[in-house]
Amino acid sequence: MKKILVWLLILAAMVQLAGCSQESKETVVIYISSEEYRVEAFKTQLEEHFPDYNIQMEYMPSGTHATKLLAEGEQTNCDISFEMEYGNAEKLLHLYADLSDYDTSRFAEDAVSPSGKLLPVIRNGGCIAINTKVLEEKGLDKPTCYEDLLDPKYQGLISMADPSTSGTGYTFLKSLVNAWGEEEAFAYFKSLKNNIKQFTSSGSGPVNQLVMGEAAIGLALTSQAVLEINNGVDLEILFFEEGSPYTIYGMAMIEGKQDRACVREVFDYLNDTLVEIDKQTFFPEKIYKDKDFYVENYPENIPYSDMSNNTGAEKERLLEKWKNEI
Repeated sequence: MKKILVWLLILAAMVQLAGCSQESKETVVIYISSEEYRVEAFKTQLEEHFPDYNIQMEYMPSGTHATKLLAEGEQTNCDISFEMEYGNAEKLLHLYADLSDYDTSRFAEDAVSPSGKLLPVIRNGGCIAINTKVLEEKGLDKPTCYEDLLDPKYQGLISMADPSTSGTGYTFLKSLVNAWGEEEAFAYFKSLKNNIKQFTSSGSGPVNQLVMGEAAIGLALTSQAVLEINNGVDLEILFFEEGSPYTIYGMAMIEGKQDRACVREVFDYLNDTLVEIDKQTFFPEKIYKDKDFYVENYPENIPYSDMSNNTGAEKERLLEKWKNEI
């Protein structure tokens, strides 16, 4: 009995020491809006590279990410904000540290934030993804342009993310506003609504519906469509004349946190190493001037939409109009 008691006391002491060891590690908190499979990849690499740091990654969608940081303000526990959409980031610049000492000359010109407070992480582009099997079963042709999607034969077979809740949905709206003019673009979406099966709440919704066979055509994320193709799903990726709508996401340090060596080291590793690994593995779309990456079945030489004037103020204005008119 005494031996058992002794072993229990030793075990309790070991658990306490392990807890103290964890608590004694410097903690770096990252708010992150990447997909789950990418978060897991980042977490594994960071833990391997920084075994002496306690790195906590808190996932949340980009909109929630921005709202949380705004609410927390200077009292936030966040050290690094990772994968924040540039439009949402405009509301957070007062919380972000100055990064003007970082060299941005290696990045594509349109990927560089003029604020000097974010570094590029990904270019996230959209496409027209189709479930070829569903189209064949219904005896329907592939669409060749946005106007084709208005054909009543596609009624209930098209999925699009709601621009008011999804950055992906908003990029499609903004790209057509830039390509056609605001009035024509809004008139188009009013007509397209008749053929939409569902405006999904998130950008992943259209591809999810394609995978389930619930839709035949999706205004979708290119990266997600590629992931499902590589998983064996019979999808095809199309780009219409107006090109692939896209947005840039970046990373930042919270003001004051850049003075902590552990935060700066983790941030530098993300910028110098992990972002590039992410391009090699998941998101090859271009953010560097002189580097290109290949991912199986990912489209090459993607024609991108005109996404100029994609500011936070413009987004708020267009979404208010969407709310009132669509």
